[in-house]
Amino acid sequence: MHENEIALTYIGGPTALLEYGGLRFLTDPTFDEPRTYEPRNGVTHTKTHGPGIAPADLGTVDAALLSHHHHGDNLDIRGAALLRELPLTISTTKAAQDLGGTVEGLEPWQSRLLGDVTVTAVPALHGPPGSEGRGPVNGFVLQAAGAPTLYISGDNASLLYVETIVQRFGRIEIALLFAGAARLPVAEGDLTLSSADAARAAHILASDTVVGLHTEDWAHLTESRDDFRNAFAGKGVHVETPRAKRVVLRRP
Repeated sequence: MHENEIALTYIGGPTALLEYGGLRFLTDPTFDEPRTYEPRNGVTHTKTHGPGIAPADLGTVDAALLSHHHHGDNLDIRGAALLRELPLTISTTKAAQDLGGTVEGLEPWQSRLLGDVTVTAVPALHGPPGSEGRGPVNGFVLQAAGAPTLYISGDNASLLYVETIVQRFGRIEIALLFAGAARLPVAEGDLTLSSADAARAAHILASDTVVGLHTEDWAHLTESRDDFRNAFAGKGVHVETPRAKRVVLRRP
């Protein structure tokens, strides 16, 4: 790839291979085939679709950006096995404590320089106000000289948090938004952005390039990729990302 070219290969669910600043990042690794998992904390998760790319076919991955480790729809069994083979995973401090290995934890607003890319953890709220007990979640902001600023939301449902990110960084030109309006019977409200709130987040961010992730492949998602696409109809910002096909988001 060209060092200044920004590209994304959508793998499925919250998982994508992002090329940015001359590095290759993997978001929230999920590589299991369809299955229903053993109940955990009274919740049964069902995966409905397998990955578009197998771990063996990813090529070089410089780092994983793991929003959180304690929910199987963001880190499943094969995804966790892959992390143990990667040179670096950047996640929450709780994930670093629990997973060990090459996982490094950042608190919100802490940064880590990787090559020429500065990775900053940013706050995320996994549900409506009062959902902090669901465990720590990070989003990420990526910056590199000569490159547009890029935001990966992780499982964030709070537009107030999106506003704090803009206050800190200014305009975010490229946004990877986890949507799907995830819902569970043990929790009230959307646990991730709805499609409408994703459109509002993009407006707050003033993003001209938006990619929707986490909009399919899990039964507890109540909105689809079509819903996400429709929420951005006529806005001129949504980038469609076919499964397993590399899409250039920005050329130098």
